[in-house]
Amino acid sequence: MEVLGQAGEGLIARRATAIAAVLAVAIACAWAWPFAIDDVFIEVRYARHLAEGAGYVWNAGGPSTDGVTPLPWALLLSPLAHGSSLEVLFRARVLGALVWGVTAACWGHAVGRASAAGWVKAVAVVVLAINLPLGAHVVSGMETALATSLATGALLAWRRPVLAAVLAGLAATLRPELAVWSVAASAGFALLAFRSPGRVLLVGLLAAVPFALCAVARVWAFGSPVPLSVLAKPSDLAHGVAYAGAAALVSLAPILLASPVALLRARGPALVIAGASLLHLGVIVAVGGDWMPYARLMVPVLPAMLYAFVLASPYARTAATVARSALGLAFGLYVLASNVGTLRRAGTDRAALIERARPVLREAHGIATVDIGWPSAVSEATIVDLAGVTDPDVAPLPGGHTSKRIDPAFLVGKAPDVALFYTDLVPDALAAVTYMDFPRVVEARLARSDLFQAHYAPASFLPLGQKGAGYVVYRRLP
Repeated sequence: MEVLGQAGEGLIARRATAIAAVLAVAIACAWAWPFAIDDVFIEVRYARHLAEGAGYVWNAGGPSTDGVTPLPWALLLSPLAHGSSLEVLFRARVLGALVWGVTAACWGHAVGRASAAGWVKAVAVVVLAINLPLGAHVVSGMETALATSLATGALLAWRRPVLAAVLAGLAATLRPELAVWSVAASAGFALLAFRSPGRVLLVGLLAAVPFALCAVARVWAFGSPVPLSVLAKPSDLAHGVAYAGAAALVSLAPILLASPVALLRARGPALVIAGASLLHLGVIVAVGGDWMPYARLMVPVLPAMLYAFVLASPYARTAATVARSALGLAFGLYVLASNVGTLRRAGTDRAALIERARPVLREAHGIATVDIGWPSAVSEATIVDLAGVTDPDVAPLPGGHTSKRIDPAFLVGKAPDVALFYTDLVPDALAAVTYMDFPRVVEARLARSDLFQAHYAPASFLPLGQKGAGYVVYRRLP
């Protein structure tokens, strides 16, 4: 009877932790819901064109280009992509929240089963609710929620290494920088289960197969194993180091998991997850980080790291675990309180920009801009990508994604009706706008060009938010 009673209490505890995890996700989705990223509209545009039968193209009627880094995502999103860009984005947000919510319930059940103190499990669950990167990116409408769910599913399946390898490999098709993590974690789980070098090698190779298939598909369809973003946004080691360092702090899980002695004592999946996550940080440095806010590249591995924290906690000194937990929670609340207003305004400001731009861009047949996402939610016009993320002619040009050395003759030859140049200063008068008003190199260089000035003139200004930033609208002269 005593054994049955303990089993019943254990089941109740697991269910309670699962419910708490779902509630934590609901809280995070609530405070993060308005968040938006410009690049999500790139994925939405490809998905909408697939749904409409136009093909895997950026511009309807244009060539097929490799403008979506997570190759399968536009295909997966296309069944939901009938309708306007904002309607599709809403469906993608809901899908991400639901998928992550279900996964979090499974994660919470596994955390509830762990041999750790109840307060440690509570800390891990609370972090789900207050973690700024995790909350923001699972409702962004991008592929991050699904990648996070697949990576979390891989760790939950650690006792079944083949299944773990398949799930981890699929996660890497959506976030290619996860490839090293997926192979390392899968091989580590196989080592725990089989202790056979041959089988460990096979499981590691299995985890690499989905990523490799994506590379092969890219070569077949586009002639290159890597997406255009690799060329358009070349890696910068210095930026990668800064990004990884900041991401390790604001994502909180590395703070909680910073107990190497406890991890070595715990061994098992905790050590495997910690080792794979450390490798993932190294990959983030190598790829030069990311230009999107709030440590997106760390998000898929965060639930696994929180699980490892719970598993390792019985092997750490209680005082040290309390200190790391207090530090992590306090810093997490500080980061959330300091940034949640900006995070929420990012979405509302962009939605307002889209509405303001509709009458301005309604008649445009061609639009040239660096920030190609939001204009695609306004207009079905041909969009000339001055950053090269979707354009194989621009992507390999010298410079970063905001400093491409675009020949003014190239832009004039494309003959867009409108050019949108970002500025962080509201111009006093459009006639007084000069290249010095544009902080980004590519726009400043074009605005300074005599050839560009001979064909385009500033016609209006579209404000973005309340801090003076926005877009100068250049119109082609008759």
